[in-house]
Amino acid sequence: MSAAPQSTAALAGKFLIAGLAGLAVTALGYFATGNQQGVALSYLVGVAYWTTVCIGMLLLILIHHITDAGWSTVIRRQYEHGISAFLWLGVLFIPLILSAWMNPGLVWPWMDLGHVLHGTHTVGEDPLYLKKAGFLSRNMFTGMTVAFFAIWIWLSARLRKASFAQDGDGDAKWTFMNRKTAAFGIPLTALALSFAAIYWMKSLEYHWFSTMYGVWFFANCVRAGLAFAVFITCWLYARGDYKGIFNTGHFHALVALAFAFVVFWAYVTFSQYFLIWNANVPEETFWYNIRETGDWWYIGMLLLFGHFFVPFLSWLVYRNKAERKPAAIISAWIAIIILVDLCYNVLPALKDTHGEPLPFLSINLLWVLSSVVGVGGICVWSYLKSFPTAKLIPIRDPRIVESLTHHPATASEPGAVPAAH
Repeated sequence: MSAAPQSTAALAGKFLIAGLAGLAVTALGYFATGNQQGVALSYLVGVAYWTTVCIGMLLLILIHHITDAGWSTVIRRQYEHGISAFLWLGVLFIPLILSAWMNPGLVWPWMDLGHVLHGTHTVGEDPLYLKKAGFLSRNMFTGMTVAFFAIWIWLSARLRKASFAQDGDGDAKWTFMNRKTAAFGIPLTALALSFAAIYWMKSLEYHWFSTMYGVWFFANCVRAGLAFAVFITCWLYARGDYKGIFNTGHFHALVALAFAFVVFWAYVTFSQYFLIWNANVPEETFWYNIRETGDWWYIGMLLLFGHFFVPFLSWLVYRNKAERKPAAIISAWIAIIILVDLCYNVLPALKDTHGEPLPFLSINLLWVLSSVVGVGGICVWSYLKSFPTAKLIPIRDPRIVESLTHHPATASEPGAVPAAH
């Protein structure tokens, strides 16, 4: 019984070292290369990516409780370990806040009122900025960012406390507490993630208007959370922890939910593009125009086919939804494409002397990789550090029996295990 926690602790140490090494490389790039803006924007991609994953896990817990779902009870505990990373993500966002105050305009141009736009006038003279100045201010940005992480950390702490406490006393009051938390937590999380997406990414091009940006970010959050849920369940099954607990029915339901959000992401993204194209308003179309030139056009095509058609057509095959190896491969592809999607939204803010976005292939992607590895190493370390602090599954949750017997696999199914009793 002690082998698994020791193994988890050793693995956690390795991820912590990898995370610190990635952060060190990013810091070296910032201070030693003279490419401060490129490194800072790459770091924003890294923090935003792992925040996306954690928000997705938080939303899946909240949806689980508000719908009183039974089948997902055996998976929920892994989400609860995952959202422990919000505290560290808040700490890792501090360098970006410091850059906003110490070097205004480095990441978000609107923070520097003297920043020259298109060689004609400054941000402080821009009518569009002046109309948004009450919202786009460093004070608001800082206060709202602190509020976002405070909301996510607080909700995570409430959910984890109630779930872990129920393992000890089995009191149904903890289930009702989490259901109440979900009732106000879903709108709070929805507002926080929408405003976070607007402040952190959309405001990089503050002239742009989009009424669907928050929903696009929500879709990516849930997709990322589900992709990592597939990885975690496959890892736990391979270790032997989930054998006799997590059956083919659970796995199929998890992947089917991921498949549904493939379609939802495509609907939201197409709707945003179509509405902007149809209206043909310059303040909206320019955002796509600068991404339809040079190698950014190929990145856009990669998102179109890689974010939708590849997983959609792959998951039409039942085997790819019910078997772990193909589902994990497709989920890995989705996790990578979500990172590319965030790069597509953030990195065109790097402009040349003519105000045009730098070609994607000319950007030193080493800093994106080091940032993703650095922040990701800390997040995975946080998950593994939390892992041995609670039972593998919520053993005294009122829905645990329903979950354990959810569509149990038959002996004839590939990789099937008998239902737990």
